Amino acid sequence: MHSPITGTAAGVPFTALPPAGDAPAPLIVTWHMLDAPRSDAAFAAALPMPGLPAWRVHLGMPMCGARMVDGSMDAGLALVREDVLMSFLHAFVQQATEEFPAALASIREQLPVGDGPIGVLGGSLGGAVALRVLAETETPIFAGAVVNAAIRMRSVVDLFPGDYPYDAESEKAVDSLDFIAKAGLLAGRAPLLVVSGEEDHPALRADAFDLVDAIGDDAELLSIPGLAHPLAEEPGIEPAPQLPTARAVDAGLTAWFRRQLAG
Repeated sequence: MHSPITGTAAGVPFTALPPAGDAPAPLIVTWHMLDAPRSDAAFAAALPMPGLPAWRVHLGMPMCGARMVDGSMDAGLALVREDVLMSFLHAFVQQATEEFPAALASIREQLPVGDGPIGVLGGSLGGAVALRVLAETETPIFAGAVVNAAIRMRSVVDLFPGDYPYDAESEKAVDSLDFIAKAGLLAGRAPLLVVSGEEDHPALRADAFDLVDAIGDDAELLSIPGLAHPLAEEPGIEPAPQLPTARAVDAGLTAWFRRQLAG
């Protein structure tokens, strides 16, 4: 396997895994979890998708990895305490989505990737970014995949302690990240694989089933026995050996994207 390539794309840190050979190849862009693995480098180690005839470029989420404040996640945790939805969940998805077009253009300038449609992949909160790119942008995409994804943001907010004090602004924000409600925008956009751990939070697992049902023929569900929400052990910032459950996810993703690339 080639060594990872690290860099920044329009200010967004990335870890890139090249395909075999030197010719330009298709591109798959990913966004990591905020649970472990919670950096682009750690996500690349957890889900390297080896052997794919494509570049896998793992983008860093806001305030994670190389963008951590003072080398820790403390600043991000402070945002959770400030307002878990508006300062943290919605804000991170919004920023990651908004910085994607410039990051993609920079990646195309730096790496020998083809100029055709891309693949997108997201884990947990990064899954909401991938789904938003699918639902709300015109970026040509050949296939998408999400793993234990934040499919309906209300379900994610409910995982945090206490009753969230919704108002008109936060109701609008949380509804904007309900991708079951946006299934009509996802259907026909690109084939989508929805990976769900059998031990994931019950509400997130239910959302995965509901999304596949709502999209219909363009979506497939892959259920992973023994997989809880994280894909790596704590602290999940540095690359770590691949867990058996992550290996099962990796194999499923590799087969999925290989099939879509061949098609």
